[in-house]
Amino acid sequence: MEIDLIYLCKTVGNLSGIPVRIYENEKMIFYYSLVNLPKDPIIIYEDEIFKITDHIGYFATEHFYYYGIINYGKNKIVIGPTRQIPGTDQELRELAFRADIDADDTASFIINMKSILHMPLESVLQMLCTVNYVLNGEKKTLKDISIYDSEQANYPPNIADMQESADITSDNRTLHNTFNTEQILMHMIEHGDSLSLKEWISNAPALRGGILAADQIRQVKNTFIVSTTLASRAAIRGGMTAEDAMQLSDAYIQKCEFLNSPDRIINLQYHMILDFTEQVNTIRGGKNTSKLIIAVSNYILHHLSDAITTEAIAKELFMSRSHLSHSFKAETGIALSDFIMQKKIDEAKKLLRHSDKSLSAISTYLGFSSQSHFSRVFKKYAAKNPSDYRYKTDTCSN
Repeated sequence: MEIDLIYLCKTVGNLSGIPVRIYENEKMIFYYSLVNLPKDPIIIYEDEIFKITDHIGYFATEHFYYYGIINYGKNKIVIGPTRQIPGTDQELRELAFRADIDADDTASFIINMKSILHMPLESVLQMLCTVNYVLNGEKKTLKDISIYDSEQANYPPNIADMQESADITSDNRTLHNTFNTEQILMHMIEHGDSLSLKEWISNAPALRGGILAADQIRQVKNTFIVSTTLASRAAIRGGMTAEDAMQLSDAYIQKCEFLNSPDRIINLQYHMILDFTEQVNTIRGGKNTSKLIIAVSNYILHHLSDAITTEAIAKELFMSRSHLSHSFKAETGIALSDFIMQKKIDEAKKLLRHSDKSLSAISTYLGFSSQSHFSRVFKKYAAKNPSDYRYKTDTCSN
């Protein structure tokens, strides 16, 4: 019997509330969605999604949105994006920026992305298994599905060889990580010391945990869960908000549960630790900071795309504008307005180094009133204009 793919995909889209597409030889031939997105954000990830050739699989983005993939002959069906909890406004602005969505359409994009049904990963994968059975006649379960992402290529080569650290010895020896090693790692996370952590990773010893399960995969997963819990607590002590840390922890644990090889789980564990550390580093700026500075930094990071004002931060922190400004200047020696702009320019530098976005797009994304305003502020804090900064960075990297 010939299968009507369009009918099948429309039904899936109506039942799930998640956008669905059909590709033929890597060209989209059908798209269906109950929400009206100004532009489909899948364009950011298509190249990586096309590399997935298993009958059934899924791809996770850097913000833990996921796309389910089914390969059927020359066709590829892609369902997504969705995730279990809604994305924040700042995350969705970043996604819109990366997808080259016009500034005038960004608000609509955020609203409609939030209206996509938020579904646990397990539910999406069960749906994929059902559709895959209809199309490819395979009875697969969740444990048969692999996760795909670009993170696994970003580790030092020796880390993948450390899977032996998870082996449970036949004589039932319990070789535990030393308390000292754990404290070293947690100290790096808490203080956002990403440079020391990267150096530690490049020379990392073979670590062994106690016996937490009767089989190797469960052992590695349980070790990952414990490590993630410890890392999230250290990050909170370092200044990360409890909500952000818990969401990141849950996302990593969920991702881990769908990996089925020790080396990929161990690789993900190191990425998780580095991710927490770098987020704390961004908040603290590599310095010992007070609760006030941490609170202000968190607010700025969650509102990078807004025209941030002292009044808005003061309201968020239940302080008067004058008291906030005075306290901040007394603790840091700089005006809060300068601190806000420095954070925005730090982000602009990253975008100029690591993206090909236009100056106009970057200025809009970071909440500047115009490109000329952005250029003036950038030159004030970076001692050169954005074009010269990008050119010099590109020249130095060649």
